Amino acid sequence: MRIVVKLGTRTLTAGGDHLNRPRMLELVRQLAALHEQGHEILLVSSGAIFAGRERTGLSPRQKDIAFKQTMAAIGQVVLMGLYEQFFSYYGITVAQALLTRHDFADRECYLNARHTLLSLLRLRAIPIINENDVVAVEEIKIGDNDNLSALVANLVDADLLIILTDQAGLFTADPRRDATARLIPEVPVITDEIRRLAGGRGSVDSVGGMVTKIEAAELATRSGSEVIIAAGWEPNVLLRLVAGEAIGTRFRAIVSHIESRKRWILAESPAGDIFIDHGAVQAVVEGGKSLLPVGVVRIVGDFRRGQTVRLLDTAGREIARGVTNYDAAALRVIQGHKSTEIPTILGYDYGPTVVHRDNLVLVCPEPSATSPTRCYQESAL
Repeated sequence: MRIVVKLGTRTLTAGGDHLNRPRMLELVRQLAALHEQGHEILLVSSGAIFAGRERTGLSPRQKDIAFKQTMAAIGQVVLMGLYEQFFSYYGITVAQALLTRHDFADRECYLNARHTLLSLLRLRAIPIINENDVVAVEEIKIGDNDNLSALVANLVDADLLIILTDQAGLFTADPRRDATARLIPEVPVITDEIRRLAGGRGSVDSVGGMVTKIEAAELATRSGSEVIIAAGWEPNVLLRLVAGEAIGTRFRAIVSHIESRKRWILAESPAGDIFIDHGAVQAVVEGGKSLLPVGVVRIVGDFRRGQTVRLLDTAGREIARGVTNYDAAALRVIQGHKSTEIPTILGYDYGPTVVHRDNLVLVCPEPSATSPTRCYQESAL
């Protein structure tokens, strides 16, 4: 299972005025145990600005953007140093990834981030992700690490997003003010009533509140990931959640990863066309394969890497749409060549595929017996 875990500042401090090293080590122990079980783990961690204030001894009352950026620059080193130390006890390699919304909005940056994170997972490393607060002014203003965790879950097609906080989950009312408030164990669909229950923003230390967690849950469930909001102080909370125990509030995914990916690929206007030969059409349509450069015969347009393109057969019939791993100029150079030749020809490579099958949607029905690769109409996807 591929799991994104988000740790909020209040979870890392255990509600205190400094990073709680025993709490952090305990959470790392659980993450290491899940890693040992074979799960792929990505950690989205808050706490850099708090760690910077702790290291410098400066007052939390100062809240201007420049101050927060300065504290983030200092604190991110402190935070990563602790994680590297704690995970090393279990022989686990960690990596740092600092992202902003631009990395998700720009398709080329999106692909670069996705490929890097998936490569780290293949190496059995644990990426530790945070917003790049030093430069992401807008992100600091809105406090978006909850939503960042949902964006990461979408980026890597995570099966599960776990958001740990200082609350036991979503309640029917604020449990700090209403003794009759009841925990909501499961939310099939996020409605206006659920959004209303989320209330307002968080505390002085934690810039996120339940409202941002509901926003994150809505984004992630629409992308095909299940989401659980639970208390970080629960004993063995991560191990118990992954084992299926009912803790916190669970939000069910409303689409599959495949459906989610199809929707955004088909929703985007194609930036160009790639004409492919008969063998490539058969491989893509009948074999469910990726498109390789050897099957490309012509390029139309000046699209960039990461944009959506149409795949057409030599007669000009649209076969599929997908996200290209190479820009038009590079494809014109490597078209017709084997994938193994790409590094030699270009001097670099973004992998062996022009369009990977995970980022490709057929726009034709099942092949018929008389015309196994003829796409005579677009599907309703």
